[in-house]
Amino acid sequence: MRARILLEIIGEDGSTIATEAVADLEKASNGAEDLGLSLAEGKALLAATQQRLVEAQVVLWLKERCELGGRRLRSKGSYPVIFRTLFGDVRLKSPRYCLPREERGNGPATISPLRELIPDHIAPERLYLETRWASLVPYAAAAELMADVLPIDSGTNATTVRQHALRAASRLERELTEDRVSFMQDSCPREWQDLPIPEGRIVIGLDGGYVRDWSDRKKNFELIVGRSLPEDRDPRYIGFVHGYDRKPQRRILDHLKKQGVQANQDITFITDGGEEVRSLAEMIGQGSEHVLDWFHITMRLTVLRQFAQGLQHHDRRVGIEMLDALDRIKWYLWHGNGYRSRDEIDGLHLDAEALETDYPKMRKFLTAIREFQAYIASNSASLINYGERYRSGERISSAFVEATVNAVISKRFAKKQQMQWSKRGAHLLLQTRTRTLDGSLRSAFEEWYPGMANNNPRPDQHREAA
Repeated sequence: MRARILLEIIGEDGSTIATEAVADLEKASNGAEDLGLSLAEGKALLAATQQRLVEAQVVLWLKERCELGGRRLRSKGSYPVIFRTLFGDVRLKSPRYCLPREERGNGPATISPLRELIPDHIAPERLYLETRWASLVPYAAAAELMADVLPIDSGTNATTVRQHALRAASRLERELTEDRVSFMQDSCPREWQDLPIPEGRIVIGLDGGYVRDWSDRKKNFELIVGRSLPEDRDPRYIGFVHGYDRKPQRRILDHLKKQGVQANQDITFITDGGEEVRSLAEMIGQGSEHVLDWFHITMRLTVLRQFAQGLQHHDRRVGIEMLDALDRIKWYLWHGNGYRSRDEIDGLHLDAEALETDYPKMRKFLTAIREFQAYIASNSASLINYGERYRSGERISSAFVEATVNAVISKRFAKKQQMQWSKRGAHLLLQTRTRTLDGSLRSAFEEWYPGMANNNPRPDQHREAA
Protein backbone atom coordinates (compact mmCIF):
# COMPACT_ATOMS: atom_id res chain seq x y z
CA MET A 1 0.00 0.00 0.00
CA ARG A 2 0.98 3.64 -0.48
CA ALA A 3 0.36 6.48 1.95
CA ARG A 4 0.81 10.20 1.51
CA ILE A 5 0.89 12.51 4.53
CA LEU A 6 -0.14 16.11 3.84
CA LEU A 7 0.62 19.19 5.93
CA GLU A 8 -2.00 21.94 5.71
CA ILE A 9 -1.08 25.34 7.09
CA ILE A 10 -4.07 27.54 7.97
CA GLY A 11 -3.94 31.26 8.70
CA GLU A 12 -5.59 33.09 11.58
CA ASP A 13 -8.56 33.97 9.34
CA GLY A 14 -9.17 30.29 8.58
CA SER A 15 -7.87 30.39 5.02
CA THR A 16 -5.45 27.76 3.77
CA ILE A 17 -1.96 29.18 3.35
CA ALA A 18 -0.31 26.08 1.95
CA THR A 19 -0.87 22.37 1.49
CA GLU A 20 2.18 20.22 0.95
CA ALA A 21 3.08 16.53 1.01
CA VAL A 22 5.66 15.86 3.70
CA ALA A 23 5.95 12.09 3.24
CA ASP A 24 5.19 9.44 0.60
CA LEU A 25 5.35 5.95 2.05
CA GLU A 26 5.18 2.50 0.52
CA LYS A 27 4.27 -0.04 3.18
CA ALA A 28 4.22 -3.84 3.01
CA SER A 29 2.47 -6.17 5.45
CA ASN A 30 4.77 -9.17 5.57
CA GLY A 31 5.48 -9.08 9.30
CA ALA A 32 5.14 -7.16 12.54
CA GLU A 33 8.17 -5.06 11.63
CA ASP A 34 6.28 -3.69 8.60
CA LEU A 35 3.29 -2.37 10.52
CA GLY A 36 3.05 1.37 11.08
CA LEU A 37 5.95 3.80 10.89
CA SER A 38 9.50 2.65 11.37
CA LEU A 39 11.91 4.75 13.43
CA ALA A 40 13.63 6.02 10.28
CA GLU A 41 10.28 6.90 8.67
CA GLY A 42 9.13 8.65 11.84
CA LYS A 43 12.33 10.69 11.95
CA ALA A 44 12.00 11.68 8.29
CA LEU A 45 8.34 12.65 8.78
CA LEU A 46 9.11 14.76 11.85
CA ALA A 47 12.07 16.46 10.17
CA ALA A 48 10.09 17.33 7.02
CA THR A 49 7.11 18.60 9.03
CA GLN A 50 9.36 20.68 11.26
CA GLN A 51 11.17 22.22 8.28
CA ARG A 52 7.92 23.30 6.56
CA LEU A 53 6.27 24.47 9.77
CA VAL A 54 9.19 26.59 10.96
CA GLU A 55 9.63 28.10 7.51
CA ALA A 56 5.96 29.15 7.42
CA GLN A 57 6.12 30.62 10.94
CA VAL A 58 9.30 32.55 10.17
CA VAL A 59 7.84 34.02 6.97
CA LEU A 60 4.76 35.30 8.82
CA TRP A 61 6.90 36.68 11.64
CA LEU A 62 9.27 38.50 9.27
CA LYS A 63 6.39 40.12 7.38
CA GLU A 64 5.51 42.03 10.53
CA ARG A 65 9.09 43.27 10.99
CA CYS A 66 10.19 44.26 7.51
CA GLU A 67 8.38 47.60 7.78
CA LEU A 68 9.27 50.71 9.73
CA GLY A 69 6.90 53.64 10.08
CA GLY A 70 4.67 52.27 7.33
CA ARG A 71 7.59 51.97 4.89
CA ARG A 72 8.92 48.63 3.74
CA LEU A 73 12.62 48.28 4.48
CA ARG A 74 14.95 47.70 1.59
CA SER A 75 16.37 44.19 1.47
CA LYS A 76 20.11 43.64 1.46
CA GLY A 77 20.20 39.92 0.81
CA SER A 78 20.26 37.15 3.40
CA TYR A 79 22.60 34.67 5.00
CA PRO A 80 22.01 31.01 5.97
CA VAL A 81 21.04 30.12 9.53
CA ILE A 82 20.65 26.69 11.14
CA PHE A 83 17.98 26.49 13.83
CA ARG A 84 18.55 23.38 15.94
CA THR A 85 15.23 21.85 17.07
CA LEU A 86 14.15 18.59 18.64
CA PHE A 87 12.88 17.38 15.28
CA GLY A 88 15.74 18.26 13.02
CA ASP A 89 18.11 21.05 12.15
CA VAL A 90 16.03 23.58 10.21
CA ARG A 91 17.88 25.56 7.55
CA LEU A 92 16.60 29.10 7.15
CA LYS A 93 17.49 32.29 5.33
CA SER A 94 17.97 35.24 7.64
CA PRO A 95 17.19 38.42 5.67
CA ARG A 96 19.04 41.68 6.20
CA TYR A 97 17.36 45.07 5.81
CA CYS A 98 18.85 48.50 5.37
CA LEU A 99 17.85 51.04 7.98
CA PRO A 100 16.95 54.59 6.87
CA ARG A 101 19.67 57.13 7.66
CA GLU A 102 17.48 58.92 10.20
CA GLU A 103 17.01 55.66 12.12
CA ARG A 104 20.62 54.54 12.20
CA GLY A 105 22.18 57.03 14.59
CA ASN A 106 25.52 55.58 15.69
CA GLY A 107 24.23 52.06 15.26
CA PRO A 108 24.57 49.55 12.41
CA ALA A 109 23.29 50.32 8.92
CA THR A 110 21.49 47.00 8.59
CA ILE A 111 19.39 44.77 10.82
CA SER A 112 18.66 41.03 10.87
CA PRO A 113 15.25 40.59 12.56
CA LEU A 114 15.53 36.81 12.79
CA ARG A 115 18.20 37.24 15.47
CA GLU A 116 15.50 38.56 17.76
CA LEU A 117 13.42 35.41 17.32
CA ILE A 118 16.22 32.82 17.58
CA PRO A 119 19.22 34.55 19.19
CA ASP A 120 20.85 31.27 20.29
CA HIS A 121 19.96 29.27 17.15
CA ILE A 122 18.59 26.43 19.31
CA ALA A 123 15.03 25.59 20.34
CA PRO A 124 14.48 25.88 24.11
CA GLU A 125 13.07 22.35 24.41
CA ARG A 126 16.10 20.89 22.68
CA LEU A 127 18.38 22.87 24.98
CA TYR A 128 16.37 21.58 27.93
CA LEU A 129 16.60 17.92 26.89
CA GLU A 130 20.31 18.17 26.10
CA THR A 131 20.91 19.78 29.49
CA ARG A 132 18.75 17.24 31.31
CA TRP A 133 20.24 14.14 29.67
CA ALA A 134 23.79 15.47 29.91
CA SER A 135 23.19 15.88 33.64
CA LEU A 136 22.24 12.21 33.96
CA VAL A 137 24.68 10.44 31.61
CA PRO A 138 28.04 11.29 29.97
CA TYR A 139 27.97 13.87 27.19
CA ALA A 140 28.70 11.30 24.48
CA ALA A 141 25.92 9.02 25.73
CA ALA A 142 23.48 11.94 25.77
CA ALA A 143 24.36 12.79 22.16
CA GLU A 144 23.93 9.16 21.09
CA LEU A 145 20.60 8.90 22.92
CA MET A 146 19.18 11.95 21.17
CA ALA A 147 20.43 10.76 17.78
CA ASP A 148 18.82 7.35 18.40
CA VAL A 149 15.30 8.61 19.09
CA LEU A 150 15.13 12.03 17.42
CA PRO A 151 15.93 13.24 13.88
CA ILE A 152 18.87 15.36 15.00
CA ASP A 153 21.88 13.15 14.25
CA SER A 154 23.49 15.81 12.04
CA GLY A 155 25.72 18.07 14.09
CA THR A 156 24.99 16.33 17.39
CA ASN A 157 28.09 15.20 19.27
CA ALA A 158 29.50 15.19 22.77
CA THR A 159 31.19 18.58 22.35
CA THR A 160 27.98 20.27 21.16
CA VAL A 161 25.91 18.76 23.96
CA ARG A 162 28.53 19.79 26.52
CA GLN A 163 28.59 23.37 25.23
CA HIS A 164 24.81 23.64 25.31
CA ALA A 165 24.53 22.12 28.79
CA LEU A 166 27.21 24.40 30.22
CA ARG A 167 25.54 27.39 28.55
CA ALA A 168 22.34 26.61 30.45
CA ALA A 169 24.32 26.12 33.67
CA SER A 170 26.06 29.47 33.17
CA ARG A 171 22.67 31.13 32.90
CA LEU A 172 21.64 29.55 36.18
CA GLU A 173 24.83 30.93 37.72
CA ARG A 174 24.08 34.44 36.49
CA GLU A 175 20.77 34.36 38.32
CA LEU A 176 22.59 34.20 41.66
CA THR A 177 22.17 37.89 42.33
CA GLU A 178 21.85 37.63 46.11
CA ASP A 179 24.90 39.34 47.63
CA ARG A 180 24.04 38.59 51.23
CA VAL A 181 25.54 35.60 53.01
CA SER A 182 22.92 35.40 55.77
CA PHE A 183 19.33 36.35 56.45
CA MET A 184 20.54 38.77 59.10
CA GLN A 185 22.85 40.82 56.88
CA ASP A 186 21.46 44.27 55.97
CA SER A 187 18.15 43.50 57.69
CA CYS A 188 16.41 44.94 60.71
CA PRO A 189 15.34 42.63 63.55
CA ARG A 190 12.03 44.52 63.70
CA GLU A 191 11.22 43.16 60.25
CA TRP A 192 11.41 39.60 61.59
CA GLN A 193 8.57 40.34 64.01
CA ASP A 194 6.27 41.07 61.06
CA LEU A 195 7.04 37.75 59.36
CA PRO A 196 4.39 35.01 59.56
CA ILE A 197 5.01 32.00 61.78
CA PRO A 198 7.13 29.55 59.74
CA GLU A 199 5.70 26.18 58.83
CA GLY A 200 8.40 24.11 60.51
CA ARG A 201 12.06 23.23 60.73
CA ILE A 202 14.18 22.60 57.63
CA VAL A 203 17.10 20.17 57.82
CA ILE A 204 20.10 20.51 55.49
CA GLY A 205 22.79 17.89 55.22
CA LEU A 206 26.16 18.76 53.64
CA ASP A 207 29.00 16.44 52.72
CA GLY A 208 31.89 16.27 50.31
CA GLY A 209 33.25 13.98 47.63
CA TYR A 210 36.38 14.05 45.49
CA VAL A 211 36.97 13.81 41.72
CA ARG A 212 40.18 13.78 39.72
CA ASP A 213 41.54 17.13 38.56
CA TRP A 214 41.90 17.44 34.79
CA SER A 215 44.69 20.03 34.99
CA ASP A 216 46.73 17.96 37.48
CA ARG A 217 45.82 14.30 37.12
CA LYS A 218 47.67 13.34 40.30
CA LYS A 219 45.40 15.51 42.43
CA ASN A 220 41.72 15.56 43.35
CA PHE A 221 39.45 18.44 44.25
CA GLU A 222 36.39 18.46 46.47
CA LEU A 223 32.76 18.76 45.49
CA ILE A 224 30.36 19.73 48.28
CA VAL A 225 26.81 18.52 47.86
CA GLY A 226 23.80 18.60 50.11
CA ARG A 227 20.11 18.03 50.40
CA SER A 228 17.54 20.18 52.15
CA LEU A 229 14.48 18.53 53.68
CA PRO A 230 11.67 20.94 54.62
CA GLU A 231 8.77 19.54 56.60
CA ASP A 232 6.13 20.89 54.23
CA ARG A 233 7.82 21.06 50.81
CA ASP A 234 9.70 18.85 48.38
CA PRO A 235 13.40 18.24 49.07
CA ARG A 236 16.02 19.98 46.94
CA TYR A 237 19.67 19.31 46.10
CA ILE A 238 22.58 21.74 46.13
CA GLY A 239 26.15 21.37 44.93
CA PHE A 240 29.30 23.36 44.15
CA VAL A 241 33.06 22.98 43.85
CA HIS A 242 34.84 23.89 47.05
CA GLY A 243 37.28 26.73 46.42
CA TYR A 244 35.95 27.49 42.93
CA ASP A 245 32.72 29.00 44.26
CA ARG A 246 33.93 32.11 46.08
CA LYS A 247 30.61 32.77 47.83
CA PRO A 248 29.16 29.42 48.84
CA GLN A 249 27.10 30.88 51.69
CA ARG A 250 25.35 33.14 49.17
CA ARG A 251 24.46 30.03 47.17
CA ILE A 252 23.03 28.29 50.22
CA LEU A 253 21.02 31.39 51.12
CA ASP A 254 19.63 31.61 47.59
CA HIS A 255 18.82 27.88 47.72
CA LEU A 256 16.88 28.33 50.98
CA LYS A 257 14.98 31.38 49.77
CA LYS A 258 13.82 29.50 46.67
CA GLN A 259 12.33 26.89 48.99
CA GLY A 260 10.39 29.57 50.83
CA VAL A 261 12.56 29.63 53.96
CA GLN A 262 12.05 32.75 56.09
CA ALA A 263 14.55 34.69 58.17
CA ASN A 264 12.85 33.53 61.39
CA GLN A 265 12.71 29.85 60.46
CA ASP A 266 14.59 27.14 62.33
CA ILE A 267 17.36 25.70 60.14
CA THR A 268 19.42 22.67 61.16
CA PHE A 269 22.67 21.92 59.35
CA ILE A 270 23.96 18.37 59.82
CA THR A 271 27.54 17.75 58.66
CA ASP A 272 30.46 15.43 59.33
CA GLY A 273 32.17 18.20 61.31
CA GLY A 274 34.74 19.13 58.67
CA GLU A 275 35.96 22.69 58.90
CA GLU A 276 34.87 23.56 55.34
CA VAL A 277 31.27 22.41 55.62
CA ARG A 278 30.97 23.59 59.21
CA SER A 279 31.90 27.13 58.22
CA LEU A 280 29.11 27.19 55.62
CA ALA A 281 26.48 26.75 58.31
CA GLU A 282 27.61 29.66 60.44
CA MET A 283 25.39 32.74 60.68
CA ILE A 284 22.98 31.77 57.88
CA GLY A 285 19.96 32.68 59.94
CA GLN A 286 18.88 33.72 63.40
CA GLY A 287 17.38 30.28 64.07
CA SER A 288 20.09 28.20 62.40
CA GLU A 289 22.17 25.61 64.22
CA HIS A 290 24.95 23.21 63.28
CA VAL A 291 24.74 19.60 64.47
CA LEU A 292 27.60 17.14 64.40
CA ASP A 293 26.44 14.02 62.60
CA TRP A 294 25.95 11.09 64.98
CA PHE A 295 26.82 8.62 62.22
CA HIS A 296 30.36 10.00 61.92
CA ILE A 297 30.78 9.99 65.72
CA THR A 298 29.87 6.31 65.91
CA MET A 299 32.17 5.46 62.99
CA ARG A 300 35.15 6.91 64.86
CA LEU A 301 34.13 5.17 68.09
CA THR A 302 33.83 1.87 66.19
CA VAL A 303 37.43 2.22 65.01
CA LEU A 304 38.59 2.90 68.59
CA ARG A 305 36.66 -0.14 69.87
CA GLN A 306 38.38 -2.35 67.29
CA PHE A 307 41.79 -1.21 68.57
CA ALA A 308 40.68 -1.77 72.18
CA GLN A 309 39.46 -5.27 71.36
CA GLY A 310 42.84 -6.02 69.78
CA LEU A 311 44.54 -4.71 72.94
CA GLN A 312 42.30 -6.99 75.01
CA HIS A 313 44.00 -10.05 73.48
CA HIS A 314 47.37 -8.84 74.84
CA ASP A 315 46.19 -7.43 78.17
CA ARG A 316 42.68 -8.48 79.09
CA ARG A 317 42.23 -6.15 82.06
CA VAL A 318 43.47 -3.03 80.27
CA GLY A 319 41.48 -3.88 77.16
CA ILE A 320 38.25 -4.20 79.17
CA GLU A 321 38.96 -0.88 80.91
CA MET A 322 39.46 0.79 77.53
CA LEU A 323 36.20 -0.66 76.20
CA ASP A 324 34.34 0.50 79.32
CA ALA A 325 35.77 4.01 78.88
CA LEU A 326 34.61 4.06 75.24
CA ASP A 327 31.13 2.99 76.32
CA ARG A 328 31.01 5.87 78.81
CA ILE A 329 32.22 8.32 76.15
CA LYS A 330 29.51 7.15 73.78
CA TRP A 331 26.85 7.43 76.51
CA TYR A 332 27.85 11.00 77.40
CA LEU A 333 27.95 12.02 73.73
CA TRP A 334 24.52 10.45 73.08
CA HIS A 335 23.08 12.56 75.86
CA GLY A 336 24.84 15.74 74.74
CA ASN A 337 27.18 16.01 77.74
CA GLY A 338 30.15 17.51 75.96
CA TYR A 339 32.08 18.40 79.12
CA ARG A 340 32.03 14.87 80.59
CA SER A 341 32.71 13.25 77.23
CA ARG A 342 35.79 15.40 76.63
CA ASP A 343 36.96 14.68 80.17
CA GLU A 344 36.61 10.93 79.54
CA ILE A 345 38.45 11.19 76.22
CA ASP A 346 41.30 13.07 77.91
CA GLY A 347 41.50 10.35 80.55
CA LEU A 348 41.50 7.62 77.89
CA HIS A 349 44.34 9.40 76.12
CA LEU A 350 46.44 9.70 79.28
CA ASP A 351 45.89 6.03 80.18
CA ALA A 352 46.82 4.90 76.68
CA GLU A 353 50.02 6.98 76.66
CA ALA A 354 51.10 5.60 80.05
CA LEU A 355 50.44 2.02 79.03
CA GLU A 356 53.40 -0.31 78.49
CA THR A 357 52.39 -3.15 76.19
CA ASP A 358 53.63 -5.19 73.26
CA TYR A 359 50.41 -4.59 71.30
CA PRO A 360 51.71 -4.00 67.72
CA LYS A 361 48.96 -1.48 66.81
CA MET A 362 49.30 0.63 69.95
CA ARG A 363 50.83 3.56 68.06
CA LYS A 364 47.90 3.61 65.62
CA PHE A 365 45.52 3.34 68.58
CA LEU A 366 47.10 6.43 70.16
CA THR A 367 46.89 8.34 66.88
CA ALA A 368 43.20 7.47 66.53
CA ILE A 369 42.52 8.65 70.11
CA ARG A 370 44.27 11.99 69.46
CA GLU A 371 42.33 12.52 66.25
CA PHE A 372 39.05 11.74 68.01
CA GLN A 373 40.02 14.05 70.86
CA ALA A 374 40.65 16.93 68.42
CA TYR A 375 37.50 16.07 66.44
CA ILE A 376 35.20 16.32 69.46
CA ALA A 377 36.97 19.43 70.80
CA SER A 378 36.63 21.33 67.50
CA ASN A 379 32.95 20.38 67.23
CA SER A 380 32.02 20.80 70.92
CA ALA A 381 29.55 23.60 70.08
CA SER A 382 27.73 21.26 67.67
CA LEU A 383 27.04 18.45 70.15
CA ILE A 384 23.37 18.05 71.07
CA ASN A 385 21.27 15.67 73.12
CA TYR A 386 21.03 13.04 70.41
CA GLY A 387 18.86 10.76 72.49
CA GLU A 388 16.23 13.43 73.06
CA ARG A 389 16.23 14.45 69.39
CA TYR A 390 15.95 10.82 68.32
CA ARG A 391 13.01 10.14 70.62
CA SER A 392 11.30 13.25 69.25
CA GLY A 393 11.54 11.86 65.73
CA GLU A 394 14.05 14.48 64.54
CA ARG A 395 17.08 13.78 62.38
CA ILE A 396 20.44 13.30 64.09
CA SER A 397 22.34 11.70 61.23
CA SER A 398 23.41 12.76 57.75
CA ALA A 399 23.02 9.26 56.34
CA PHE A 400 20.65 10.75 53.77
CA VAL A 401 23.53 12.94 52.61
CA GLU A 402 25.73 9.89 52.05
CA ALA A 403 23.08 8.72 49.60
CA THR A 404 23.09 12.23 48.10
CA VAL A 405 26.85 12.06 47.50
CA ASN A 406 26.38 8.77 45.66
CA ALA A 407 23.43 10.09 43.64
CA VAL A 408 24.97 13.42 42.70
CA ILE A 409 28.68 12.61 42.40
CA SER A 410 29.38 8.90 42.07
CA LYS A 411 26.77 8.07 39.44
CA ARG A 412 27.68 10.91 37.06
CA PHE A 413 31.22 11.99 37.84
CA ALA A 414 32.27 8.32 37.80
CA LYS A 415 34.80 8.18 40.61
CA LYS A 416 35.46 4.47 39.93
CA GLN A 417 36.29 5.18 36.27
CA GLN A 418 38.63 8.00 37.31
CA MET A 419 37.04 10.56 34.99
CA GLN A 420 38.89 13.88 34.94
CA TRP A 421 37.18 17.23 35.37
CA SER A 422 38.02 20.90 35.26
CA LYS A 423 36.74 22.82 38.25
CA ARG A 424 34.57 25.03 36.04
CA GLY A 425 33.07 22.08 34.16
CA ALA A 426 32.33 20.13 37.34
CA HIS A 427 30.83 23.17 39.07
CA LEU A 428 28.52 24.04 36.17
CA LEU A 429 27.43 20.44 35.70
CA LEU A 430 26.57 20.25 39.40
CA GLN A 431 24.12 23.13 38.93
CA THR A 432 22.12 21.32 36.24
CA ARG A 433 22.48 17.85 37.78
CA THR A 434 21.13 18.88 41.16
CA ARG A 435 18.15 20.58 39.50
CA THR A 436 17.56 17.56 37.29
CA LEU A 437 17.56 15.19 40.26
CA ASP A 438 15.11 17.22 42.32
CA GLY A 439 12.87 18.06 39.34
CA SER A 440 13.37 21.83 39.31
CA LEU A 441 15.28 22.12 36.02
CA ARG A 442 12.11 22.27 33.92
CA SER A 443 10.69 25.13 36.01
CA ALA A 444 13.90 27.14 35.43
CA PHE A 445 13.51 26.76 31.66
CA GLU A 446 9.83 27.71 31.90
CA GLU A 447 10.85 30.94 33.61
CA TRP A 448 13.26 31.70 30.75
CA TYR A 449 10.84 30.61 28.04
CA PRO A 450 7.25 31.03 29.34
CA GLY A 451 5.80 29.28 26.28
CA MET A 452 7.30 25.99 27.42
CA ALA A 453 4.93 25.90 30.40
CA ASN A 454 1.93 25.70 28.05
CA ASN A 455 3.43 22.78 26.12
CA ASN A 456 3.95 20.51 29.10
CA PRO A 457 0.59 19.90 30.84
CA ARG A 458 0.93 18.07 34.13
CA PRO A 459 -1.04 14.94 35.03
CA ASP A 460 -3.37 16.83 37.38
CA GLN A 461 -4.24 19.20 34.54
CA HIS A 462 -5.26 16.23 32.41
CA ARG A 463 -7.54 15.02 35.18
CA GLU A 464 -9.15 18.44 35.56
CA ALA A 465 -9.76 18.64 31.80
CA ALA A 466 -11.38 15.21 31.84
